[in-house]
Amino acid sequence: MTQEAPSAQDIAAYLSQNPRFFEDHADIFATLSVPHPHQARAISLGERQILTLRTRVKEYEQRLMQLLQNAGGNERINQSLMQWCARMLAEPDALRIPAHIIRSLGDQFDLDAVALRVWDLPPLEDSEFAQDVTSDIRREAAEMSQPYCGPVKGQAAADWLANNPESLAILPLHALNGAQPIGLLVLGSADPQRFTADMGTAFLTVIASLAGAALGRLVTPAPEAA
Repeated sequence: MTQEAPSAQDIAAYLSQNPRFFEDHADIFATLSVPHPHQARAISLGERQILTLRTRVKEYEQRLMQLLQNAGGNERINQSLMQWCARMLAEPDALRIPAHIIRSLGDQFDLDAVALRVWDLPPLEDSEFAQDVTSDIRREAAEMSQPYCGPVKGQAAADWLANNPESLAILPLHALNGAQPIGLLVLGSADPQRFTADMGTAFLTVIASLAGAALGRLVTPAPEAA
């Protein structure tokens, strides 16, 4: 009866279970050759391991470069956020904060269009920043748990922008410790990949928090109990 030849899986399992095999049969290890991964020739097993290690080193280098690029980009965003926040803190006239938010955001983050609409802020109820705010938009803002990022289609707040963007972010704004939103900040970009549904929103959340806190200076304080 002819004995079946061991399969590749059988050989791999045997070598895994017998790590001393090549130590006990050093002559086989020295003469063993395998196909070159990129050329039509055979190379020794040692050379193949070296090529594998070189490939891994290149992959790690590429990952490291990507991490460094991401870190650099995050640092630039942090610097822009700090400068934007410092400008708001330095603004003595609270009524100028809405215009400041729009202007400085566009400058600091190279945005194609920025729009701001607010409600329940009596000092701004007759200003341009309180126009075109519908009950539907206010309801949608109250239901938002995080910034929206993605295409323009179906987003009524996109009509507030001066030009038609390819992607946008919509940020609900809350006064400090405020349960209900007091407005929406809309960021538009001509780049369809600038704001996408799968992007992180950590920095956008910080922008929303800072803008909401600054606008909170215009919230009428509740009367103290007698």
